[in-house]
Amino acid sequence: MGLLRETMAHEKYTTYSGYLHLEDLLSLQVERSGRNGDHEHDEMLFIIIHQVYELWFKQLLHELEFARDRMAADDMPRLLHTMQRILTILKVQVAQLDILETMRPLEFLAFRQMLEEASGLQSYQFRELEFVLGHKRTSVFKRYPDGSDARKRLERRYREPSLWNAFLGFLDARGHSIPREDLGRDVTAPTEPSAGVQAALVRLYREDPTLVQLCERLVDLDEGLQEWRYRHVKMVERTIGTRPGTGETAGAAYLRGSLNKPVFPDLWAIRTDL
Repeated sequence: MGLLRETMAHEKYTTYSGYLHLEDLLSLQVERSGRNGDHEHDEMLFIIIHQVYELWFKQLLHELEFARDRMAADDMPRLLHTMQRILTILKVQVAQLDILETMRPLEFLAFRQMLEEASGLQSYQFRELEFVLGHKRTSVFKRYPDGSDARKRLERRYREPSLWNAFLGFLDARGHSIPREDLGRDVTAPTEPSAGVQAALVRLYREDPTLVQLCERLVDLDEGLQEWRYRHVKMVERTIGTRPGTGETAGAAYLRGSLNKPVFPDLWAIRTDL
């Protein structure tokens, strides 16, 4: 019997659909339209795009954690490779907006009311990404009830060192002296510009071409995130105009407030001094 159970457990993952749990995965696209005979063709696209976004958010969190670990291990080759993968995923996420923009305003408005209070601002994985990148603030907690799994995840990320915290420690360990006050900053505080860090980065850019590669990939990541935010705003504007967003948000007006806010401000500030 033990051998039979072992064989059955092995066979469960020997097929493509079994390994990927396709039956479960493909059952998750549950349309709300059509329940009263008013099926809307584009709702399936809307659901799939956002589910795919959440899968990519999960992978980005996985890769960013690994990048942070590679910094602690002083593993520069794997770190650069991981950063390149992160950038490639981000490009795919930006490109997915092209697909979403094939949905015209009337097609979205036909089922928009079925979203009720659901809003992309409730994506706790995206908030986790922001926290991992150093954009920390307690105001986001109010969207998630005390004790909920989402709240617990966010609280854990809030208390963790950000990628930027790890990056500063990595630079210091490699001989690029980072001011003690910056290395010892409260990890729950948002990343703020630092004259001392900027001075160290200017020296690094002039003396250490290998680490410059890493710095530039962090700039690419920051720029890619800002590009995604911009494209997201324009997609919302062309789809719902100036209407309020779902979930009691201000729609595009709210999203525009997130533009032009880099997560690694020191890497942008030094451009004038190089």
